[in-house]
Formats: sequence, C-alpha cells, structure tokens
Amino acid sequence: MKSIQLKGTRRSDIGKAATRRLRSEGNIPAVMYGGEETVHFAVEPLAVRGLVYTPEFLVAEVEIDGKNYRSIIKDLQFDVVTDDLIHIDFLELVDGKKVIAEIPLNFVGQPVGVKAGGRLVTKLNSLKVRTFPRFLVEHLDVNIDNLKLGGNIRVEDVPAENMEVMNSPRIPIASVVTTRALRQAGEGAEGEGDEAATEEGAEAPAAEA
Repeated sequence: MKSIQLKGTRRSDIGKAATRRLRSEGNIPAVMYGGEETVHFAVEPLAVRGLVYTPEFLVAEVEIDGKNYRSIIKDLQFDVVTDDLIHIDFLELVDGKKVIAEIPLNFVGQPVGVKAGGRLVTKLNSLKVRTFPRFLVEHLDVNIDNLKLGGNIRVEDVPAENMEVMNSPRIPIASVVTTRALRQAGEGAEGEGDEAATEEGAEAPAAEA
C-alpha cells in the first residue's frame, strides 16, 4: 500500500470560534476517529494536497505530537462557495477492527467488443468495501478482455478477496456499447443486401423467358 506522511498539530480548543480562527490562519481542522481516542488537530493545506487531490487510494501516516496514526480519509468537507477544503475526517486503522473504504477499480485489458468497433463505457470507478486493514489494497483489478459488444461487467464479477462489497451486486460497472459509426455501417450493409435481392428478383423473369 502506498502511503503519505503528514504532520498535524493537536488542538485543545475545538469551538466554532477557534475553528474559524484556525481557517483564517490558513490551516485545515481535522479529526482522527476509530482508535482509542478521538484526536482533534490541524494540518496545512499543502501537506494534504497529494492525499486529497488524487484518484489513488492512499494510507495517511499522520504524526501528531510525536505519535503516529496510520489512517485513511473518512470524509472531506468543502466550502460551497469557494470549493476550498475546510475539514478532514481521518479513520485510524486498527488491527483486528474492520473499516469501510472506497477502493478504486483498475480496468485491465482490451475488450473484444471494442476491437469489433464498440466503445467502452465505465459506470463505476470504485467500490465500497468493508474489511480488515491488512486486506486493504491500492485498487481492485477488473479484467475486461472478454467484454463483448452489448455486454456488461457487474459488481458481482469483481474479484474482492477478504472483502465484503457493499455495492449492489447487479450494478453494471462497465459495458461496451455500439457506436454510431458501427450502427450506420450495419444499416448500410442491410441496405446493400436488400438492393441486391431486388436486382436478382428483377432479373428472374427475363431468365425464365
């Protein structure tokens, strides 16, 4: 598992006024849940950029007052006007205690339906799973080589060992759809076939005569 190192400063004052002051100073309030204690702390925006603004699933090694907390992001809050990050909830990873996480999907291969002229459409980019920290992975591989034109791969088709997948099993995550060019080519072929049949029918009476 890839991880990122962060440093946080423990907060003793967690009231609204203190939170506003913290943000005005350019820092982000954060909370660490899931362990023996709930820890309120602050982090610098630049320090969490590589953790927040990435499609990868990363573990955050957060150092707070000399103690290290191995964690993942639980929730993010953004300002509705400026879209600035204003709060982060972290979930501490504790051995023997299951966690819920969003694991990215990694599509592997080239669908036979795409080779036939179709277009791949992905409908889900991650799955919500419940598992022990030791089973967390950077991504779940999904082989799409055998995906045919008009076919679907569903949640239930994704191999997720040692994990309880919380998404509905019948939800499609990827499919190959027919493109406009492929439809037009098919319609053209059908038209040529009809035209040829008409010509053969027109010649038939002359042959009998």
